Amino acid sequence: MTLAYLCSLRYPHNKTNLADDLRRAADAVALLGSSSADLAALPDAVVLIGQKQIAAARRLLDTRAAWMAATIARRSRPELGHSGLAAQQGFLSPEALIQNWTGSSMGDAYKLVAVGTMMADTEAADKLVEEALSTLSTPDADADADADAVDVADAVDVAAFTAKVPWQAPIARAVTAGTLSVDAAEAIRAGLGQIDAAVTAEKLRVALAVLLTEAPSLNADEVFKRARQMRDRLDQAGITAHEKQAHDDRYLKVYRLSNDNVRLNGLFAPEDGEFVLSTFDSITSPRRGGVRFVDPERAAWAQKMQDDPRSTEQINTDSLVQLPKVAGEADPGRVFGGRRPAVRVIVTEKALTAEPAEPGAAEPAAHGQIQGNPVPISQETIDRVLCDGGCRWVDCDRSPAWTEAHHINDWLTDSGDTNLAEEVLLCHPHHLLLHNQHWKITRTGTQHWLRPPVENDPEQTLIALPSKRVGL
Repeated sequence: MTLAYLCSLRYPHNKTNLADDLRRAADAVALLGSSSADLAALPDAVVLIGQKQIAAARRLLDTRAAWMAATIARRSRPELGHSGLAAQQGFLSPEALIQNWTGSSMGDAYKLVAVGTMMADTEAADKLVEEALSTLSTPDADADADADAVDVADAVDVAAFTAKVPWQAPIARAVTAGTLSVDAAEAIRAGLGQIDAAVTAEKLRVALAVLLTEAPSLNADEVFKRARQMRDRLDQAGITAHEKQAHDDRYLKVYRLSNDNVRLNGLFAPEDGEFVLSTFDSITSPRRGGVRFVDPERAAWAQKMQDDPRSTEQINTDSLVQLPKVAGEADPGRVFGGRRPAVRVIVTEKALTAEPAEPGAAEPAAHGQIQGNPVPISQETIDRVLCDGGCRWVDCDRSPAWTEAHHINDWLTDSGDTNLAEEVLLCHPHHLLLHNQHWKITRTGTQHWLRPPVENDPEQTLIALPSKRVGL
């Protein structure tokens, strides 16, 4: 290590320059306009420049947000107990305080604390180095002292000082200099990991130097992947450990919200996660510019998917519900232990005997609910579920647990929608038969009819579908 190297450790900007940078960035953004209409009127060249100016201003603000997060974390240290800043404000952690006051996610709060703390540690270490430099560069009182002895002593001092500088210091300096975003800094920090027996600080410094030259051309996600690749190359044995950790971290939570909707929240290991992504990519690929099918049937499917009035997210949701049904149909004994999942409806005796409302009359009050869910359901839905208490096909005795909903009004030809009153239950074989052989189900009041295709009955005589009302 040399004095020239130590000098290079100093921050490239002083406090005055950093403040001026922020003011200039804010002024540049303000000049872009004060409304969406102002920005929409800008020419393309100015829009592109403006986006860069906004990114630069945000980066400078994020740097200060990280500094502030580190300050809050330092003043909320565990050893301070209830006198810590976060505890005084009624929060269990500095991250919780930051999340509450900024309206951000907990992940963003952790990121700000992590990067801010890294920057604070680096700044403190650089300050020690700077003080050491001023001491080492002070001329000796004894001008005749042995020069070689002074150089040796200086080298020992330099080694001691540089050992106190964290290997992540270049990340912090890049954020302060405005050449690296807080998001990218956290991606590098998390991707390269920590020092251990196999990966020394020196190895991490070398990898970091390469990564910082590549980072300006990458987004935060790409930076993390690149950093993780570098870490894996440095620690081949760690790949297995990371793989196991990812597998151990997997989870899927299914829970009911306060409004009685049901939410899924999960985390998959890379191998399983990519399979899940591939599954839904296959289902919705026509929506995202997927391959163009030459086969007429596949092309028709792709066109139907593009024309589907549901959003891509709604298609994903409906597909997720359908997949377990298909799995249960294929092998119920293995998937569900011989019992397929079912939804039960609890109704009052009045609901069972209620007559349909006259046209124009007020809707009857709800008399039922889905078992396990307190949300009330309408009389119309009760009629559908109870009357369609199994597969609605003639002479079919499949129970509700083995059925799936069929839209009476077709999605494309009849502008059908997801309306429970316009659906009947059909077992999977009869549902396939209906669509593949072009049978049709219609409804007149509360009576459902089955219309055969011309190939089966040239007169297409309507067949009354029997009620499958079940008693409770």
